[in-house]
Amino acid sequence: MNFNLSQIPDRKSKPRQSGITMVMDKGLSLEEARNFLSVAGPHVDIVKLGFGTSFVTPNLREKLEFYRSHEMPIYFGGTLFEAFLIRNQFEDYINMCRDYGVSWMEVSDGSITIPHAEKCGYIEKLTKHGIVLSEVGSKDAAHIIPPYKWIELMKAELSAGSSYVIAEAREAGNVGIYRGSGEVREGLVQEILTQIPAEKIIWEAPQKAQQLYFIELIGCNVNLGNIAPSEVIPLEAMRIGLRGDTFMLYLDKKENAG
Repeated sequence: MNFNLSQIPDRKSKPRQSGITMVMDKGLSLEEARNFLSVAGPHVDIVKLGFGTSFVTPNLREKLEFYRSHEMPIYFGGTLFEAFLIRNQFEDYINMCRDYGVSWMEVSDGSITIPHAEKCGYIEKLTKHGIVLSEVGSKDAAHIIPPYKWIELMKAELSAGSSYVIAEAREAGNVGIYRGSGEVREGLVQEILTQIPAEKIIWEAPQKAQQLYFIELIGCNVNLGNIAPSEVIPLEAMRIGLRGDTFMLYLDKKENAG
């Protein structure tokens, strides 16, 4: 950090298994990616090329090589996995990831219906090729999954080999673990946490109020995803009590900060 300040909570250092910030790159140019990492790089753990943007991104290989040169894990959005799957191109997906040197993969079923045993089978197969993240929850706001089912799905996907389960929210943060207004479905979240370790969940939280909720609930080392590149520094400040929303959170209780 740039200067000494007492009563700052202990943030895990990179490479870290929890306290992860996953950023969604929705089409940054190579120059924008350089600018982004020049400022936010120390606070970013994973970069996702959102939904199917990698299919239409110019200079994709160059961009991936740039992220790799900064030892930044990167993966293609789960929607792209689903696009391959619905076209019966699962093996092509594996070959494409290998061709582009992408060893992190997301398995999701937010846009299409996949029998869950089959989804877990894809997770198991992909763990032979790299690190798998799997997303739970639907992008359809009308499809409400009860808490016990979220827990059941998450447990099965972790058992199948997922390194993390991602709690679906979309890029706008208005489905899955959130209501249409963006408000957190608190009962759902708290019930999930009775059965699934917090360090194994990445909560998609694109909105500031959502990020604040999880920091207050779980602590500064909560895993948060779908963060906009421009929001990484503000989020890091909020994680450690240097934003108005969390200003009083750690004062005089540093020993309990997490």
